[in-house]
Formats: sequence, C-alpha cells, structure tokens
Amino acid sequence: MKLTGSSQTVTVKYEIRAKFEIEGVVEKPDVIGAVFGQTEGLFGPELDLRELQKSGRIGRIEIDLQSKQDKTTGSIIIPTSLDRVSTAIIAASLESINRVGPCQAKVTLEKIEDIRDTRRKLIVDRAKQILHKWNIETLPSTEEVFKEVAETLKPTKVIQYGAEELTAGPDIENAKEIIIVEGRADVINLLKCGITNVIALEGAKVPDEIIKLCKEKEATAFLDGDRGGDLILKELLQVTDVKYITRAPAGKEVEEIGCKEIFTALQQKVPIEKLKAGKRERGKVMLPKKVTELVQELNGTLEAVLLDEKVEQVERLPVSELAEKLQTATGIDMVVFDGVVTQRMVDLANEKNIRYLIAARISDAVKQPLKVNILTFADITSNNR
Repeated sequence: MKLTGSSQTVTVKYEIRAKFEIEGVVEKPDVIGAVFGQTEGLFGPELDLRELQKSGRIGRIEIDLQSKQDKTTGSIIIPTSLDRVSTAIIAASLESINRVGPCQAKVTLEKIEDIRDTRRKLIVDRAKQILHKWNIETLPSTEEVFKEVAETLKPTKVIQYGAEELTAGPDIENAKEIIIVEGRADVINLLKCGITNVIALEGAKVPDEIIKLCKEKEATAFLDGDRGGDLILKELLQVTDVKYITRAPAGKEVEEIGCKEIFTALQQKVPIEKLKAGKRERGKVMLPKKVTELVQELNGTLEAVLLDEKVEQVERLPVSELAEKLQTATGIDMVVFDGVVTQRMVDLANEKNIRYLIAARISDAVKQPLKVNILTFADITSNNR
C-alpha cells in the first residue's frame, strides 16, 4: 500500500490509530499542530514527525473529529514505513499530547495495524474466490466425466494387417516389439488387457507377414499351453527369427486366461537361444560325476534326492512324497528321482526355479518346458569332474 506524503511516496507497513478527547471546540489544523508541535524534539530528528514526513517515512496524517456540547472527539491515523520499534515510539509519543490549542486534551492509542497482514488477508480471500470460480469453470460436468471414462472402457478394435489380412492390434505397425499369438480370440483377449502390439498366426502354417515382421521387429511368441502350442513352436523355430517364447499355463489357451496370468507369462518369456540350446543338449548331457553316481545309486529305489546349486544333498525322501515336498521347498537347483516326470512336476519345478529334473522316465503328456531341463537316467554321462 502506497500513500503520498509531503514530498515522497510512502510504502505503508503500519498504521498508528489513536483517539482523542478535547475539553472545548477545536478544528483539524489545531489537532495537526498539536501532533507535530508537542512531539517535536522529544527524540531528536530521527523521530521528528516533520522530518520523517519530508523523507517519506510517514504519510499524510489523517484527522477525523466532531464537536458536541463543548467537547471535541475524534481519531488520528498515521501511516508509517518505519520499523516496529520506531513505530511504537511514535505511537507512545502521541499519548503525551495534553493540549490542543488552549484546550486540555487526552490522546489514547487504539492499535497499531500491520497493513501487510491486512493485505495478505485480502489477497488470500481473493485467491479463494478466484480458485472457486476457476474450479467451477474448468471442472468437467458429470456427463463429461462419464463420457471420458466410458471411452477408456471401450475395447480396442482389431485391425486386419497386411496382404494376408491377419488379425492384429492397432499398434502392430509402429511398435518395435510385437507379440505373436495363435488366433483371433487370443488377440482380442490381449487387447482387453491393454496390449495392442499383438498379431495372430491364424493357422498352423506361419504366414509370410509374420516371417517378415520377425525380421524387422523383436518378436515374442505367446502360445497355448497344449499340444497345439508345441507344434506351432516347432514351426516358428524353423521359419522365423522370433526372439522370445512364452506359454499359457499347462492345459490352458491364451484366449481363456486373465490379465494377471497374461502379464506373468510375458514377464517369464525365455530367449529362443536358450530353448534351442536346451534341445541340442538333450540326449547326452555332461553333468558332475557326483550326479552320475547318484543316478546309479537311485535306480530301482523309488527315492528322490534334492540338490542345491553346489550339488550338495539337501534332502532324500520317497518319490511318493516328492510333489508335496516341492510345493514348499526353497534353494533347490536339481531333483534326481527314480520315477516319472509329469506335467505337475514340471510346473512345480518351473515355479520354484529348479533347473534340472532327472528321472527314470518322462511322461508323453509333458509339454516342452522353457526354464527346466528334463533329463532321463539314460541321458546322464559324467564329465569326470
């Protein structure tokens, strides 16, 4: 707040407010004269009202008065830009005034008001009004909110990609990474989960468009967890440059699993090089001599041995208790047992990050695992370590 004083502009910090009672009738110049005259010289030029007004450190002194029944009452307002101590001294000096003209007078300080507090309050109140109006003007209506949410809930539409018109998600062209599934229903299921860089094979034979995409982009094959998925995987490995492979849970199809299972499967995708390496190693596998000796020892016993990463025995137990044990086992790297590898055993090993299942036989119903090496006793030879 700025006021014009005698010679300069005053930036007001405080206002001294006092009231007075005078025994007689006087006018404003009489009160002004008393204020300047009776405070002059009390504390030297540094706090002289005339000098302070000339230097712009106090503003115009305002007097308001009224006379009645031979008495005059009113108020004095002095705006100041001084510090708190100087302002307090001037306020106290006003109370020393005891005469106005020929009349006795009494001046009493009412308050010293911090103008900045008042300004801050006004600014805050105005800011609240602005914000309230802003919110009313900018917040969407209920109808608009419902419309916006409804748009996000609408399923993404499939497109027909390439000359072969393969079912795909709308981002298949621009995405650097793509997901290959078996059929149209698989594409739709992934779209429901927000995955839009997906395309379907739509048949046992791999389309030319898929072969081309696998050369241009980083491709992940996401196949059903059944025999059909096994066959398509073999085809993909022969004719495409697919980079990763993942599968739906055993016995399930991609089109029937939920978003949580879909994302879990994609997180567990395996590089195709690892899968090919595992296939090349089938038949004769070089493992520590300790494992070879354990295979010979267990043959015909119907027992199982759990080994850690250092090929140290963790536990030995009957094969009949093995599946139950694996459900709670931790730190197991290899299981050697005189029994049959079943799909349930493979799933448990995959869940527990067990790298090797070595058994007497492998069930024909077991699908190709991604992270578990399955070997038979006949596959094992020693590397003399």
